[in-house]
Amino acid sequence: MNPIENLVKYNLELPEVSTPGGSYVSVNTRGNIAYIAIQFPIKNETYLFQGRLGNELTTQEGYEAMELCALNVLAQINAKIGFDNIVGLNEIDVYFQSGEDWDESPIVANGASDLFVKILGSKGTHSRAIFGVDKLPRNFCVGLKASFTLIK
Repeated sequence: MNPIENLVKYNLELPEVSTPGGSYVSVNTRGNIAYIAIQFPIKNETYLFQGRLGNELTTQEGYEAMELCALNVLAQINAKIGFDNIVGLNEIDVYFQSGEDWDESPIVANGASDLFVKILGSKGTHSRAIFGVDKLPRNFCVGLKASFTLIK
């Protein structure tokens, strides 16, 4: 499967690659593993999906926010490594902030999981962890970090 063709097929575009908001790099490669720094629901420098899931934002909005985070991960990979240089996605860590009684984080995390498989095919299968946190930067409802194995 060709990720660029799949993006077109599903009428999706990679956002502009965002720059780190601190003293770190957005893609860090060690050996044949690439670590992608946390990506937020930012589209072309516009902050989206701010607030707490279950309070200001619905589960469906959280799913869409996580899709955007996954698109940002793919934008980083495409710009800094190239899709042809990946063996596959290893794992993702999903972070979310929510209201006290909201408990639908697996559905939100599927926004990223579904997108990675849709765009990368079998290279997009992965393991994941989901973390509820008190606060994310800029009041984003979700954040996503990932690691990929690279061709040697």
